[in-house]
Amino acid sequence: MKLSVVIVNYNVEHFLEQALNSVFKALRNVEGEVFVVDNNSADGSLAMLEAKFPQVHVIANKENVGFAKANNQAIRISQGEYVLLLNPDTVVEEDTFEKCIRFMDETPDAGGLGVKMVNGKGEFLPESKRGIPLPSVAFYKLFGLSKLFPNSHKFGSYHLTYLSNDEIHSVEVLAGAFMMLRKSVLDQIGLLDEDYFMYGEDIDLSYRILKGGYKNYYFPETRIIHYKGESTKTGSLNYVHVFYKAMQIFAKKHFSQKNAKLYNVLINCAIWFRASLAALKRIACALFLPFIDFIFIYAGMFLLSRYWDLNILAARNSSFPKHYYLLIIPIYILVWLVSIACCKGYRKPIRLSKVNKGILIGTVAILLVYALLPETLRFSRAVVLLGSMWTVIIVNLIRYIIGKLHRNGSAFAGQDRRRMAVVGAPDEAKRVLDMMRMTESKCEFAGIVTLEKQTDAEAPYIGHIEHVADLIPLYHLNEIVFCARDLTSEQIIDWMGKLQSFQVEYKIAPENGMAIIGSNSIFSTEDMYAIPVHSIVQKENRIRKRLFDVCSALVLLLLLPLDIWFVREKGGFVRNIFQVLAGKKSWVGCQLQNPKYLRPGVLHPVDAFSNHTFSEEMIALADSLYTRDYKVKVDLMTMLKGFRWLGR
Repeated sequence: MKLSVVIVNYNVEHFLEQALNSVFKALRNVEGEVFVVDNNSADGSLAMLEAKFPQVHVIANKENVGFAKANNQAIRISQGEYVLLLNPDTVVEEDTFEKCIRFMDETPDAGGLGVKMVNGKGEFLPESKRGIPLPSVAFYKLFGLSKLFPNSHKFGSYHLTYLSNDEIHSVEVLAGAFMMLRKSVLDQIGLLDEDYFMYGEDIDLSYRILKGGYKNYYFPETRIIHYKGESTKTGSLNYVHVFYKAMQIFAKKHFSQKNAKLYNVLINCAIWFRASLAALKRIACALFLPFIDFIFIYAGMFLLSRYWDLNILAARNSSFPKHYYLLIIPIYILVWLVSIACCKGYRKPIRLSKVNKGILIGTVAILLVYALLPETLRFSRAVVLLGSMWTVIIVNLIRYIIGKLHRNGSAFAGQDRRRMAVVGAPDEAKRVLDMMRMTESKCEFAGIVTLEKQTDAEAPYIGHIEHVADLIPLYHLNEIVFCARDLTSEQIIDWMGKLQSFQVEYKIAPENGMAIIGSNSIFSTEDMYAIPVHSIVQKENRIRKRLFDVCSALVLLLLLPLDIWFVREKGGFVRNIFQVLAGKKSWVGCQLQNPKYLRPGVLHPVDAFSNHTFSEEMIALADSLYTRDYKVKVDLMTMLKGFRWLGR
């Protein structure tokens, strides 16, 4: 056997499915086997593997044993001449394995091989090639000299930034996300060091390959997408601690005692330095918008108060005391800012509705307290009201301006709906669009970008893929979904690279997949369009559904003289109310195949999308979604949108 692919999985079911789809496409002309070692995932990964990839050799651990140990479990029983360690959050090109194996066959001194990696936005990942983190190299990296002087052989040694990203090079360290290894070399130097739980094991193994007399090669003639490379939170204290503790293990194992002590000093300094920077950055980011709000609100309040002081109070032989400007106005502003924060008005993506709700609550609180104060402390209710109006105007204007200036304006402008297009053949693109409509995605669908020049009055075409660079600004697109059934991984990566300048988010829809995943989805489900599981089988959900049916039926019965006029089949409407109360029917149920635990439905899930016509396949998907992710609000929305059909 030529190749054994080993993937360690932990709670990334949808990424794993996408990775395996790309792996088996790449294995079409290669004799190989695939291992998935699952570290006690709780997300349905094992069930997905059993249902969709029965040919995969699965090792199901009862606990999270770490990356190194899990890989070793599969390597020990693998049969391939080469072993590939592959992350589950990757997508390989269709000819990746063939090209890599050919190079390894032609290069007998190659002990390990890494490829060119790009993130979910198509940007090159510098960890594709690295140097050994010697104390001096680590120092230059930790304190930013490597970024300041990337072309220097001395300072740029960590990511070998002085080497071309597009040429084959002999390098020192390969990335564990894609690490093709010669099995005979592993038999000679040993497997991954299990002292490393996470991070560092790839550096250790790369170093031992070099010490064994072999070379590691960076091979950019094929590429992979590695999502986690973009999203890893390298600024967090936990990441810094875990990563640099791994570096301490490496130093203790491979450096002299003197150098290891020096390295440990550097590492400890780096942990505190990076953690301090991360904390300061988080504080600065959190306070930036409130600080801007405070400055502009105060400026407006100051001018309003001065005008009131000089033109209104002066006519009454009165004036504001000095402490009004220095103390009272700042207190008003702080009340407004705290109210905005309590209403989650500073959380991204910022929604203006929450911001304005906070200002309203703050104004009411100020006026209530104002009414309870003694006469000597009541300065001017009119200034408070005018100040609240100014606050509404200026905070909304600030967010509008920052939204226009910021690269990702939606985070600031409160426009959290994304405009997206699907790239693929009409039938598959429409399947993806229909699936996304049935999830809780907040996307505006601009339309379909086709691969072949054609027209179809029924399809929402906006153009051909050759013109996608023109379509992005024309339709204000900020998200593109590629259909993996219709485009190869190579084509997808090519287009991601070509469109980098547009700052568009990219996602991939696997063929027959139930999730659409992209650049940041591995850490946040907000960027993943996935079919969740909150099954109607669960007893509490069936109780909620029955309570909703009974309560809504009683309400409809009480309002019968009014609501009956909005229903087409009036006799059937009355009959259905009593059948729902008797437990013979439910207001909403599956259309094609109603499960035993669900009563027949008057309406069906697709009735919530009255403006769309769905195929039988999509109706079945809607039924599946309904039973897998039941929510009472789905029943309510279906009834509201399909109200006229309640007499069926």
